Amino acid sequence: MHDKQELCSKIIGMYPELGQCEIDVMVDWDEEKNAWAVDLKKENHELKHYLEEPDADSCMEGRQCVSLGLEIAQLVKNIKGEQY
Repeated sequence: MHDKQELCSKIIGMYPELGQCEIDVMVDWDEEKNAWAVDLKKENHELKHYLEEPDADSCMEGRQCVSLGLEIAQLVKNIKGEQY
């Protein structure tokens, strides 16, 4: 099991667009789903993504978290779309 602060820091480091868009990132272990809940939030935009342990391992090893990355890209696109 990973430390939630380490996992959160790793995700932010791998996806610098989170900081550029000032998106809040929270990571917590969800006992019910037996996975990490990654909660991304900015104003009225929110995305909750569940990261299974093998995916979390991949992130911690510095490899991309593909499914999370796709959802982050969509969230950033939605936020930037509202800013114009």
